[in-house]
Amino acid sequence: MVAAVLSGYVLAAAAPALSRRAGRSAGWLLALLPLGLALYFGSQLLIVGEYGPRVSGLSWVPALDVAFSFKLDGLSLLFALLITGIGSLIVVYSSGYLAGHPHLHRFYAFILMFMASMLGLVLADDLITLFVFWELTSLSSYLLIGFDHERPEARAAALQALLVTGLGGLALLAGILMLGSAAGGYDLSTILARKEIVRSHELIQPAMFLILAGAFAKSAQVPFHFWLPNAMEAPTPVSAFLHSATMVKAGVYLLARLNPLFAGMEGWSSSVTAIGAATMITGAILAMMQVDLKRILAYSTVSALGLLTMLLGFGTEVAAAAAMVFLLAHALYKGALFLVAGVVDHETGVREITGLTGLGRVMRTTALAAWLSALAMAGLPPFLGFIGKELAYETILHVPGGGAAWTTVTVAWSILYVAIALISGIAPFVGPRIVPANARHDGPVTLWLGPLVLGALGLAMGVAPGLLARPLVEPAAGAVAPGSADVSLALWHGVNPSLALSLVGLVGGLAIYTAQGVLRPTLGSMAKILPWGPARAYDAGLDGLNRAAVAQTRLLQSGYLRYYLLLIILAATVTGWYTLVRARVAGGPLLWDWSDARFHELVLAALIIVAATWAARSPSRLGAVAALGVTGYGVALIYFLFGAPDLAITQFLVETLTVILFVLAFYHLPRFTVLSHPAARIRDVAVALVTGGLMAVLVLAAAAAGAPRTVSAYFAQNSYLLGHGRNVVNVILVDFRALDTLGETVVLAVAGIGVYVLLKLRPEEPRP
Repeated sequence: MVAAVLSGYVLAAAAPALSRRAGRSAGWLLALLPLGLALYFGSQLLIVGEYGPRVSGLSWVPALDVAFSFKLDGLSLLFALLITGIGSLIVVYSSGYLAGHPHLHRFYAFILMFMASMLGLVLADDLITLFVFWELTSLSSYLLIGFDHERPEARAAALQALLVTGLGGLALLAGILMLGSAAGGYDLSTILARKEIVRSHELIQPAMFLILAGAFAKSAQVPFHFWLPNAMEAPTPVSAFLHSATMVKAGVYLLARLNPLFAGMEGWSSSVTAIGAATMITGAILAMMQVDLKRILAYSTVSALGLLTMLLGFGTEVAAAAAMVFLLAHALYKGALFLVAGVVDHETGVREITGLTGLGRVMRTTALAAWLSALAMAGLPPFLGFIGKELAYETILHVPGGGAAWTTVTVAWSILYVAIALISGIAPFVGPRIVPANARHDGPVTLWLGPLVLGALGLAMGVAPGLLARPLVEPAAGAVAPGSADVSLALWHGVNPSLALSLVGLVGGLAIYTAQGVLRPTLGSMAKILPWGPARAYDAGLDGLNRAAVAQTRLLQSGYLRYYLLLIILAATVTGWYTLVRARVAGGPLLWDWSDARFHELVLAALIIVAATWAARSPSRLGAVAALGVTGYGVALIYFLFGAPDLAITQFLVETLTVILFVLAFYHLPRFTVLSHPAARIRDVAVALVTGGLMAVLVLAAAAAGAPRTVSAYFAQNSYLLGHGRNVVNVILVDFRALDTLGETVVLAVAGIGVYVLLKLRPEEPRP
């Protein structure tokens, strides 16, 4: 599994060079890796189902009990198959959709990096490892959403997605650290196995809510749902891969993975079901207001994610099975519909459904894929979507104490969802005439292969659901709700309430679809409320942050070095004095006990003070240099009197050399000129006195505290044992001070990137 995850990064690094060499065949060539991984994970179906989860990994930070470990169980296997299987089709599709794009080579690298990150996320068996891959998906999705970086809309959408999911990631990190503290480690399998002990810890409740916040932000749950439709600025392959099948389901995956730990705890079920239901209805209503094909699909994805979240909140065995089947069905038909939307946009240049009709006459293969996917989304038999919806109804009908309310909400959602499926997947391809007129054909095979395969899989799995139940759905549901009974999937369960509710949804959705021409003006009017949603709060927050940044820049970034130094010194002095006063450190007895001071020492101290004052007040440069030299020689005498002759000699040499250099350099300079007004000089004197006083108290306090215990012996004894290095200095730098060194390296890297960007932004000189 380690090799499976890392291979994606290796191929991502090599993708630009390979694609340049392979030319038009690059997509087919690069798709071989995800296809091979899909076959590998497919070969594990029977093994995992028969013998249970497989575990592998490497030691990472043993001192913190963090491991680079992976586990392949039913849940991770389902996600791994979706990621690699759909990923291979997406790579092929990209070669046709972005053919001729100047940055296609870069796109391959980004999409493969995302695929590897997503694969690492679902396979991780360590919370820290999971978080690292979680953030890598956010980073790679930022690069993919902003792929057309020359468009302001793409840059804004990428930044919005990064900020929203990044803030969620911070909440998740805090929750993970709390959970790790409560469990005494970060190994997921161990945490789940010791759940009764972990759940009794006082940190478990805040950890749960922080993790929920991270999962909700990643999976676009209300009120974080707004970033997903805006992310449709990304190229269509990104929308199909990230925003339907994989990344937006990362939050759902996390909820499913931690359900065995949190299920039954106060606040878990109520929060997850309520947020899921609100997202489900909100997404469906907002989808009906849209006319852009990709935004319709995006909001319907938000709605589907809400249903998945709601099902996980119920936490029953049937709910777990329903969630897994619906997740699989949704990934297939929604990925296909996004790809179809891309084909339509690619071939016609139009994405608004009001301008698309009759395309099935010239784009027959694309229309077939769209119809297969739309019917699966509508939940018609014999598609897998029908089975998923039946199981969802079966779950809702058996919710203890609130079945009627949940049933009403779910039926209302189902009616809207059917209408959305017909509007987005059927309407553009039927009708009496062809609009737009420039539509002539299906496009190359790279464009229609992906949606057709995904649509056909949704049909095939629906026709033979029994083939899925035992090897795929049952282990996945068992990982979500341990102790689940055997999962039985079938197209026909007889005439029962679930079937009746499905029929109500279909009839109601068909009625809305038929009346969409009448409803469209009303829906268009309702769309005017969209700018007042949570997105407005995001815009206001971002605008406020930018204003604060501008204000502090004007205050702190004056462009004068003297003010920068003054701010740095003041900040250090204020915080230093605050710490000393709060800790009641007064400099120790040395500050107040002058009983052992000898006369010549006091004379020498007075001489240093007078010389320093004269250096600051001298009207000539040579006088100031001479006074400065007296100060330095006085310090050297102190070293000599207190038994440090070597240090005294060094100080004498340095002072002598400094005075000579100053005299040689200043001799040619003009006389002193007063450059500051009296108030500024008084301010500088005050700052100097306060800062000097702080340093004096610090030195005296350190001297009064006695000689610290040396740590040299510890480094010498443990450098090889803990750091595996024989060079103590190197081990200190890269192991014991690892975070410090990492920080310095990051600062240097950021500075280097900044310099590079500034150089790139420099306007080119006109050619002669």
